[in-house]
Formats: sequence, structure tokens, C-alpha cells
Amino acid sequence: MIKLFRYLKPYTGAVIAVIILMFAQAMADLYLPTLMADIVNKGVIRNDMNFIIRTGILMTAVASAGILCAVASGFLNSKVVLGVSRKMRNELFTKISGFSMSEFNKVGAASLITRSTNDVMQVQQSLQQMMSIMVRAPIMCVGGIVMAFTRDAMLSLVFVVAIPLMAFVVIKVASIAIPMFREMQKKMDRLNMVTRENLSGSRVIRAFNNEENEKARFDKANKEMTSIAIKLANLMSIIMPILPLAMSLTMIAIVWFGGLRVESGKMQVGDIMAFIQYTTQILFSLMMLSMIFIMLPRAEASADRINELFELKSDINDPENPTVPVQKCSVEFRDVSYKYYGAQEAVISGISFKAGPGEITGIIGGTGAGKSTLINLIPRLYDAVSGSVIVDGVDVKDMQQDILRKKIGYIPQKAVLFSGTVASNIAFGSGNPPVEDIKKAAEISQSMEFINEMEGGFDHEITQGGTNLSGGQKQRLAIARAVLRRPEIYIFDDSFSALDFKTEASLRTALKNEISTATVFIVAQRVSTIMHADRIIVLDNGRIDSMGTHRELMGKSAIYREIVNSQLSESEAL
Repeated sequence: MIKLFRYLKPYTGAVIAVIILMFAQAMADLYLPTLMADIVNKGVIRNDMNFIIRTGILMTAVASAGILCAVASGFLNSKVVLGVSRKMRNELFTKISGFSMSEFNKVGAASLITRSTNDVMQVQQSLQQMMSIMVRAPIMCVGGIVMAFTRDAMLSLVFVVAIPLMAFVVIKVASIAIPMFREMQKKMDRLNMVTRENLSGSRVIRAFNNEENEKARFDKANKEMTSIAIKLANLMSIIMPILPLAMSLTMIAIVWFGGLRVESGKMQVGDIMAFIQYTTQILFSLMMLSMIFIMLPRAEASADRINELFELKSDINDPENPTVPVQKCSVEFRDVSYKYYGAQEAVISGISFKAGPGEITGIIGGTGAGKSTLINLIPRLYDAVSGSVIVDGVDVKDMQQDILRKKIGYIPQKAVLFSGTVASNIAFGSGNPPVEDIKKAAEISQSMEFINEMEGGFDHEITQGGTNLSGGQKQRLAIARAVLRRPEIYIFDDSFSALDFKTEASLRTALKNEISTATVFIVAQRVSTIMHADRIIVLDNGRIDSMGTHRELMGKSAIYREIVNSQLSESEAL
């Protein structure tokens, strides 16, 4: 939690104002029992109505001042806490946005969502309570003890027993609760992960009639979280009766021994009334502090999880002295290898080849051969474990990421669309391009036909994830997005898989002029998509089995021939 206090720095003035207002409110509350005692001791007993009225007016003024301080401090408190949580969420989102795919794989999307929302909310609530209760309660507690001591030192000895007892209970419960709250946040991560998978994979779950198994999986995660929550609730159920019981017993002792002292003439009636008020303030402050110490363990667990993200170093960073590329449209792999986080073996090894402007490089191979991994190294979605990926004569690790990625038009294996219009999805990442350019990109990607049929055309609203579009429509819009950028390097990661042969042929024909001067990489499962490429790389178990044109590979690569023969007739393969 202390590490996160740095977010309070811009609000230093407001925090100081809150403390001053809290202090003033506490002083007002502490002064009221004394005024009440004076009314009884000096006004009621002496039948001095003028004194009663004057003191009553003063009490009203003091109480009003306390209320105003409470309202002002509450307003400033909320302003500070909400500002801090907003800034924390923004920085956390910025930090997560800068993570490489490796960091995403380490932490997991479900945990990142929980930490960005639920954990920040826990810290926010805790901070709000700390700024109100943990400022006012100690003042009320210490001030109440001092004022009670001034009324009767002997009767104040009751606190010697009550306060340590309550402190022991709170500390003991907090020591047990801290690891339990940490475990609860992990269980929440698990529950969020299962929920996210079920929502995103609902079609597959229904298609395979696997609803009952998924319900059972969710029920298991839900029960695990419920179990730890019940344990925490049981722990709280122990402390909640103990604290009020200790408070009640203390009040009984005060009234009992206070009554004896009034009877013996050592205390006045007004003093015992004030003493009871101070005792209430002291014990209530202790009870509020105990609640804070109960809340703090969960906030501490959440703060630890947030700090883990802030302290997590990204594997992919911009160099201190970046190199400016001098060439254009060239890509070279020099003995490149890559291994995923937690994997025992490299997914690709010893990859070496060159691709220049105007060349189309096709990449084909079996499932798990490392095709997508290979091309993901070009835009630095991952960094090579060994070897070098050279773009425009510069190692990608020596180039600024934004400069590198501006050169690339990337169409991922799974087309990703965002909530918004058709036009906004095509223009994604291209600023505010002219409408004519957007339409031209749509024409090249063979998207105009279905766009014109949509209500609103380019202004048609696309739902989150593009769920109101077919797979082929999503792929074509993703291709239009890349074409609009007019990049130096095109990366098609199996981006034609959802298209029929006719649409694919029309698309490749329309693309021909657009990509004539660019370096193009096409990952494909269909031989027909890449058979006319200038260079075809055949991957097998993460290594290059062979490389060459379609005709060359038909003569020297058994793997390529097997793929071709499984898809094309003998006449088509020629």
C-alpha cells in the first residue's frame, strides 16, 4: 500500500486540508461532552437558565462547525480517492498495453482484468476509509482518553484493560486474514478466467453439447471462491461480537464505578455523563480502527498484485539509442530461434532467409510447425531468443517499436474487430484518413458488396468482436485495415482461410498492384494461396525443411509434395 501512496503526491494540498478538517471535526466532537457537563454541573444544578442558554448556543455552533468540517472533508476525500484510482487505472492500463505477448502469457488475461478492476477498487475503498477513519479515529481515541483522564484519572484505569484486549483481537484476526484474502483474489482470478472462456467460447460449447461440463467447471471455481469467502466471513463473525461485547462491558464498568464515585462525592453528575460520552467516542474509534485493520489485509493483497504488474519488466523495450533504418521493404532472418515462456523446447530454430521489395514469401507447414510464431517476430510481438530479425537493414531490437510497426500491415490469424462503425474499424490505426481512401481499401479487400447491403453502409455499427459479421467478412475488413496503411511490409497470417476460392482469387488480383513494391509474407494452409509466391518456405517442427518456388519444391520437398497432393489434382499442381 505504501508504494501506491505515490499517487497522493499531486493531491498533497487536498490531503492536508482533509487532515486539518478532520482534526477540527474531532476537536468539535471532543469539546461537546465538556459543554454538556458544564450545562449539568453549572446550569442545571444551580438553576442558571442564562448559562444553559449561552452554553446551548455554543454547543449548537460547535456541532454545526463539526458538521461543516465533516461535509468538506468528505467532499475532498472523495475527490482525492477517485482521482487517485483514476490515475492508477490509467497507468495500469498503459503498463499492460506495453506488455509483450510473453507478459500476457505469464500473467493471463483474466488476472489482468481482475487486477485492473477489482483490485484497484479494493485499494480505492481502503484508501477512502484510511483517509477518513484512520485520521479521525486516532485523534478521537487519544483525545477522548486525555479528556476522560481530566474528568477522573481513577475511572480512566478501566481503559487499561479494555484497549489492550480489543487491540489483541484485531491484530490476531488481521494476521489470519491477510493470507486468506490473497488466496481469495487468486480464486477470483480463476473464476473470472472460467467465466471469460465460457462467454467467448459459447458457440463451441453449444456446438459440442458441453454445457454441463462447463457448468460443473464454473461451479467448482465458484465453490472454491465461496469456500474461502465463508472462512473469511466466519473469521469476521468472531470479531464482530467480541468488539461490541468489549465495548458494552467497558460501558458497564464505567457506569458501575462512576456511579460509586458520584455517590462518594468524588465526581459530579455532569462529569460522569461527559465521561460516558468520551468512553463511547474512544470505544467507537477503536471499533472503527479495528474495521480498518480488517479491511487492510484485502487491500494489501490487492496492492501487492497491482505492484506486481508495475514491477513486471517487459521483455520488449525500445533501445536507448535507436537506429534509424536506411533501406526499405527488406526483411532478413539470421539463425533465429524462439521458445515460449514455460516451454521446454524452442518452437522455431535456426531460421534464416531474406525477403526483398516486390517479393511474396509464402509460409506453409503442418499444424504447430511455427508459422505464426515466425512472422510474429517481425513486428516484435515476441523477441527472438537467439539470432536476429533484420528489417530495412536494422535489427528490430535496435529500432523504435512505433517506427517498426508503422512499416507493417498485419492481418492476424483471427481477425479482430472493435465495437464501432465499419469505417472506424477500417481506419483503425490510420488516424483520420479520407473517406475515399477507406472506400478504396474496402474495394480492394472485396468488402464493398456486403458493406453496401448493410443498413447505413460504412456507418453500420459493428458489435464487440464483430459478432454480427461472418468470418469471411471479418477477414476482409481486417485486410482493408492493413491495405489502408499502405505499409512497406504485409503480413497475412492465414488471412484468407474463411474466404471462398472465387473471393480469394478476386482479392489476390486486386491486391497485386497495391503490394507490388512491398515485401509480402503469406502464411497459408491452402497451397493455392501461395503457389505463385516468389519464395515458399516449408516449415517442419520449427525448422525450415526446404525453400524455393512451387516448381522447385515439387521436385525436392517430400513434405511439400504431400501437402500439394492432398489438396490439388495433378493438373492443378503443375
